[in-house]
Parts: sequence; structure tokens; C-alpha cells
Amino acid sequence: MNAHHQPQLPLLRSDAGGIATLTLNRPQARNPLSEAMLTALGEAFSAIAADRAVKAVILAAAGPVFSAGHDLKEMTAHRADPDRGRAYFADILGRCSAVMQQITALPQPVIAAVEGTATAAGCQLVASCDLAVAGEAARFCTPGVHIGLFCSTPMVALSRNLSAKHALEMLLTGEMVPATEALRIGLVNRVVPAGEALAEARRLAGVIAAKAPATVRLGKRAFYEQREMGLKAAYDHAAAVMVENMLARDAEEGIGAFMEKRAPVWEE
Repeated sequence: MNAHHQPQLPLLRSDAGGIATLTLNRPQARNPLSEAMLTALGEAFSAIAADRAVKAVILAAAGPVFSAGHDLKEMTAHRADPDRGRAYFADILGRCSAVMQQITALPQPVIAAVEGTATAAGCQLVASCDLAVAGEAARFCTPGVHIGLFCSTPMVALSRNLSAKHALEMLLTGEMVPATEALRIGLVNRVVPAGEALAEARRLAGVIAAKAPATVRLGKRAFYEQREMGLKAAYDHAAAVMVENMLARDAEEGIGAFMEKRAPVWEE
């Protein structure tokens, strides 16, 4: 059986140097967040969450489009259902939201490497990642408003990454945001020459992978926990986390190494 007749996997995974790279792999369909893609992402994140060898994750995409978001053909087919698709829409949106929350809950930091366009739920996917690197030709938008379908679920991730004015401008206009503007408004961390987003994401992942893994896991979790709290509760929570952190073996080693002017040796 030659390669052309093998079913195409919607998602590819490769691991090197403690970094897992997940690549959306349906370029001819613009990497939609279809049922198959959401299932594959969910399974990959579950496997990575339990994999102590993985210190950081990169989310990339094959082809000229990062992700066009929900598979509208798949969704429209269910308008013929007796309930006009209500149960299906609720299910697919719930599954998509669960995958976005998996990224936030993942112990390891996730870095999006974006070339081309990331639209609607594809833009939500970038906003849901902890960090994002964009090639200078990358573009972002939440275009639902053009077709009478406000991007309400992408709004959750956008509104937690951008200021209210910037998030609402994207949501209300549906206009394309170029990479440099995405950098200015905080949707991405850095912009690199076109074609170099993956290389830069790997460099960034390498910097993170060299840190104490237990400390990174603890810090990422605490960041998202405190962000949903009021000021006093956030400080109380962060202080309690820091007490536990101070008593952890890696902090003792790291502080000792700093004072003794030597390189720390982290636990796995």
C-alpha cells in the first residue's frame, strides 16, 4: 500500500529534546477544528499531560492556513437533523471548549507557531496557547460577525488575552489583524520573518525546557488560578503556592546554586 492511499492523520506529533510538536495536518481543508481534529488534539493533550519527558509543547500547522476554525460543512449538514442541529452544535462547541481548557490545564507551557491565517476558532486556538510566535505574514481574525454568527466562544480566550477594547474591535469588525498588529495588542509574543515561526517557537520552548519542570508546572497552574480571583484572594493563593514552592527540593537546590555560583541540577 503506497503512502497516497493511507488515511491522512489530522494531527502529527514529533518529540525532540523534551519538546513535543503537534502539527495540524489537514492543509487542503485549511486545518479545520473538525470532529476528528478535536478528538486528535484532546487525545494528544491527555497523553502529553501524563508524559514527564515533555517539558514544553509547540502547536504548529501544515500548509498556508494555520486553522480556519470550525468545520462549517460538518456543522451545516446537521441542520437537517430533527432539532435543526441543536444537540450537535452543543456537542461540538462543548468539545472545542474542552480542548481549549485542556491547553490551559496542561502542566507544560504550550507555544503556538503561526504562519498564514488563524481565523474564528483557529484564532481562539492561538489565544488559548500560553505563548505565540507568528511569521510576519500571519493574520488573525474572528470573522463570525460577517456571517451572522458572533464568535462568542473565541471571545472567552480573546478577552482573557487582550484588553477589552482590542478584543471587542476584533469581535465586532471581523477584520483581519496582521502579525505586527497582533504583537502590539498582545495576541502574540513575537513576530519573525515568514517561515521562521516554528524555529523561533523551538528556541523559546528550549529556554523553558531548561528550567525546573516542577517549578514551571506549578507556576503555570498558579498563573491561571489567580487570574480568575479577586486581588486579595489572588495574593493569598499565590503566597500559599510560594510557601510550598520554597519548601520544594528544586527551590532549595536553585537558591543554593545561585548563592554558591554554580549551575543548578533539577529533578525531572
